[in-house]
Amino acid sequence: MKIGIRIDNFVPGTEFRVASSYAEIREMAQVAEREGLDSIWLSDHLLFRFDPDVTLGPWECWTLLSALAETTNNIELGTMVLCNPFRNPALLAKMAHTLDEISGGRLILGVGAGWHQPEFDAFGYPFDRRVDRFEEALQILRPLLKGQSVDFAGTHYQVQNCVITPLGPRPDGIPLLIGASSPRMLRLTARYADKWNTAWLGDPQELTEPLEQLRDACNEVGRDPATLDVTVNVSVAFPDLGDTTTNPFGENPLSGTVESLAQAFQRYSEAGAGHLIVQTTPASLPALERLVEVIRLYRNTAR
Repeated sequence: MKIGIRIDNFVPGTEFRVASSYAEIREMAQVAEREGLDSIWLSDHLLFRFDPDVTLGPWECWTLLSALAETTNNIELGTMVLCNPFRNPALLAKMAHTLDEISGGRLILGVGAGWHQPEFDAFGYPFDRRVDRFEEALQILRPLLKGQSVDFAGTHYQVQNCVITPLGPRPDGIPLLIGASSPRMLRLTARYADKWNTAWLGDPQELTEPLEQLRDACNEVGRDPATLDVTVNVSVAFPDLGDTTTNPFGENPLSGTVESLAQAFQRYSEAGAGHLIVQTTPASLPALERLVEVIRLYRNTAR
């Protein structure tokens, strides 16, 4: 089982008030690579307005990821997940092949339909019919990621004789990940994705129900569930390293000793997870270093 970390392009403290600097993000990424983690992931938001009188914001995801592609060498780079309406799907495919070239074939392109309406309104993106738009976008995005040409005329997107050239370095194209939980989104995942993501989980038992729902969706569209990689966003809290009371990533994050957390990771592997994407709270370098201890023990035990 692979294990990566979601690096915040914001700091999840009290109401997400303080954005991480690029220097901090770069250091986290370099430490993650040096310590043998499998992947780095960034989220995609333009702003947060949970309170209409307070605007909070992260750095833009794709720009940061492009910089990390240059400052790292081997670790996989993923988006968790790109908001579909923010970028035209054909242009996104072009961007993805370019970043895959820069990174030497390390990109995992995660996409979703979006959910936080204030950022849609603020930046002028339509919030209605998000899943309809997403379904159309996938019919353009997936074949372009795999090096195919596309003609498509839908309600929301249209492309004519669209091709991506030059292509990135991987003959099989770029893996497409979809974050999904609703029945329709799960069916789209089963039809179009290489990888599926569920979030935010704590105890490994929480994976059972969403995994059953995914298998049902695969059966509906006639796909073998074994052909779809399972990725899981897992929230891990280290209360002794900082404030975890404002943790927004799941209601019951994993917490405990290095030994107990390594055992939990093993149970995730046994439950069917192929790739854990860990969000630590606090989101700090000491928390990453503690996570490294957990991963080392898990790997040594799993051998």
